Amino acid sequence: MKRVQQIVALALLIGCTFSCKKNSVAKAVSEGNLNEVNIIMSDALWNGQVGDSLRKKFAAPVDGLTQEEPLFTLNQYRGQAFDVEGDIKKSRNIIFVEKGDSINRGYRYRQNNYCTPQNVFTLTGKNTAELLEAIRMYSDEIIKAIHQGEITVSQKRNVAEGLIDSTFFMNRYGINLQMPVSYRFALKNEVFTWLKKEIPGGNTNVLLYKVPYIALERNKDMLNNIIAMRDSIGSLYIHGREAGTYMITEQAYAPSMFMTSFKDRRAFETRGNWEMKNDFMGGPFINYAIRDDKHGNYLVIEGFIYSPSSPKRDLILELESIIRSAQFK
Repeated sequence: MKRVQQIVALALLIGCTFSCKKNSVAKAVSEGNLNEVNIIMSDALWNGQVGDSLRKKFAAPVDGLTQEEPLFTLNQYRGQAFDVEGDIKKSRNIIFVEKGDSINRGYRYRQNNYCTPQNVFTLTGKNTAELLEAIRMYSDEIIKAIHQGEITVSQKRNVAEGLIDSTFFMNRYGINLQMPVSYRFALKNEVFTWLKKEIPGGNTNVLLYKVPYIALERNKDMLNNIIAMRDSIGSLYIHGREAGTYMITEQAYAPSMFMTSFKDRRAFETRGNWEMKNDFMGGPFINYAIRDDKHGNYLVIEGFIYSPSSPKRDLILELESIIRSAQFK
């Protein structure tokens, strides 16, 4: 009996040691640009209906940009290339699309499979019709997961770059905010804060201010009230080079707005384009109006871009990552 107990104890020790060694091996760090997705599928599927459906979903134009840009940059590889080329496995976002038997078909989601952080999605169907149905059913879920992952990556990059001391934001607005040190205060007073970062060919900007409930909830016309609020702020604080020029919401196209949740608070997210009244400047913006019941107002945090010759998709995501880093005390 004692001999048996010794054997069992030795087996447990070996198993524990092996497990600890396995868990102690750190996974490689994922690579790639923001909003980049590797798709692993055959050329025949990529060049047919399945590929068309994927591109329609994952490379659809981003709403609210002045120039058409795809939601994600898609890179297609055949399965053989994925097995041979190690760099492909280091992508943060991978989608496998493959034909399979009736047992394995459907949808699977794994995290940190080959490196970290990483999202790996698998769509399987026994024929083209089933693959098209899987794309239809699960693409929104995949897009949401990828977008959230890219926000987190952008926030980590901001932290690594270094952050402005959040004491100012806590004292003025009751929030911690991960604002990169590359931003400088362009204007701040008792009611309004404007931070700006210079980039090649333009700048990115973050605005913070508070407005009373009635400013946005009057007549339950949220979108027009948000437009009026933005235009009022622009006329007061965001001026062009010439006299009589100031920022307004682009008049040719109405921005998109929807109600959302922001750290368990009700909020309204608005995306669209701004323009300079009596001038030719313009660009995209993203605006969050967050209901703050503790202080009886809305906290507004907005990011906007002026960069006429540069792509703006990834810049908007970086601004969104700053806004969504806000933590209320």
